[in-house]
Amino acid sequence: MKQFTAVIVTLSLAVIVGCAAREALIPKSAISAGNDLTGHWQLREDSEAAEKRIRDAEFAAAGGYEPLVPKENRNSNQQARRDTSGASVHVFFETGRAVKITQTDFGLFISFDRAVVEEYRFGENREVSVGPISADRVSGWEGSSYVIETLDDNGAKLIEAYQLQDGGRSLQRKITIIDKKATQLAIKQMFDRTSVSH
Repeated sequence: MKQFTAVIVTLSLAVIVGCAAREALIPKSAISAGNDLTGHWQLREDSEAAEKRIRDAEFAAAGGYEPLVPKENRNSNQQARRDTSGASVHVFFETGRAVKITQTDFGLFISFDRAVVEEYRFGENREVSVGPISADRVSGWEGSSYVIETLDDNGAKLIEAYQLQDGGRSLQRKITIIDKKATQLAIKQMFDRTSVSH
């Protein structure tokens, strides 16, 4: 009977630990299969609402809707504190109205509004950091889409997918943020190819 109880306890602990384990990102393909996202891209006017939703989500994640000085809880002497869980994934996200993509044999360079350049290596699986904040990242090809997944220490995940549309005349960017197993943001941006740099 003692052995049976010990087995049950061990299995229960294994299930609890397994449920609490942090998600592991699955590596993407390093083979582009002839897809080339190179070009200068301008955000469509009908995607402006999506741009505003992105800015609002970033503002909320940074605690923008919380008071700077927490109110005292009247039921106890403890002060309310901000819940910034999952907020760190937002620091790895960039956006802009004018996007330039340069594709090489080994990766992508994406410039947003000529100010920020992000580098992605095909098939990468590495840790990335912005100041003291670090996260796991994988990126690479899933069919004709280039997919970037960034997972922060709190388990919040940012997923970006770039794909050519309309015979290469337009670029679709899908952005998803998942936190606590719930989708916090899911939007699509459309860009048109331009002949001059911005």
